Amino acid sequence: MKTYIGAENIISPLGTTAKDNFNLIKNGQTGIKLFKKIGFGKVDVYLSKINETSPNNFFYFLLKQCLTSIIKDVNPEIIKSQDTIVLISTTKADIIENLKSPIIKPIQQLKKKFNLHHSPIVISNACISGVLAINVANNLIQSGKYKHAFVIGADVISDFVLYGFQSLFAISNEPCQPFDKNRKGITLGEGAGGVLVSNDSTVFESPCFEFVEGTSSNDANHISGPSRTGEGLFRTVSKTLKLASIKPHEIDFISAHGTGTSFNDEMESIAFDRLGMNEIPLNSLKGYFGHTLGASGLIETAICLQSMRNNVLIKSRGFEKIGTTKALNILTKNKDTEVNTILKTASGFGGCNASLIIRKL
Repeated sequence: MKTYIGAENIISPLGTTAKDNFNLIKNGQTGIKLFKKIGFGKVDVYLSKINETSPNNFFYFLLKQCLTSIIKDVNPEIIKSQDTIVLISTTKADIIENLKSPIIKPIQQLKKKFNLHHSPIVISNACISGVLAINVANNLIQSGKYKHAFVIGADVISDFVLYGFQSLFAISNEPCQPFDKNRKGITLGEGAGGVLVSNDSTVFESPCFEFVEGTSSNDANHISGPSRTGEGLFRTVSKTLKLASIKPHEIDFISAHGTGTSFNDEMESIAFDRLGMNEIPLNSLKGYFGHTLGASGLIETAICLQSMRNNVLIKSRGFEKIGTTKALNILTKNKDTEVNTILKTASGFGGCNASLIIRKL
């Protein structure tokens, strides 16, 4: 049984649809800008932030708007079906509103708003949450438990998140430059992304794609540092390729995690080198959206689907000169080319890694 994916949506500082976001980043625009005195100690910080300050219930608002947009692109009746589940990807949920229980109220609000048959399932596993949630959706559909899964993810910038990354000395004092020799760290972002995953291609209003396979792994290297050998990423991509019966050279494009930290980017270069995937065109989208944490995997997957629809690969913003020990084919300009099969990867704190493969029907 095949699994299908489509009806992608993105909400970011650049726009509220996947199409608008794609067109703007294709033209080189970024959501990152300088915010004055917003960091710990009142320092200026570059962020990809939708609002100067987060409005009340902003996390729920992002989820609601994202799900509403996806429903418009599919058969609207399936959202209320007992064969449908909603998966929510996030790392911190609504800690601004409720530090002790940040997710219960948004779940209740979504269930009531959309008259859901089942309570949404939350997937929260650091920065692989978005990719992992799509993989879980596929597993639930392949098991026969559900026919359709709306996968939505969101995270908002809060003092807790920003100060935390500052305490790790991980925040760049310039817009992030993934894989570049002069990279200085991450730029945080906020937003939402989502897709529909289904066993029925006819429920999509626009052409959909085949979700081929997806896996995850954990190298348990360190609470915040990735394996220096890229072991976790190597394992998940190897397993995904094997289960998909796809050879590395059959991948047209890699959407990497690419945070812009010295350890993450180096780890990814080593993993892709071990996989024999050095020559495959690759980018990081963090230079456009910042690192949106639990939403990043979904936002970046949505951009991948847009790349496949338009047969355009987006350059890796901020990259000029390779800054990793292993060579990678990083996109330095947009490329018009047939995009049939993509690999999306993600890595996160605690040694977690995930990957998925999507191709045109």
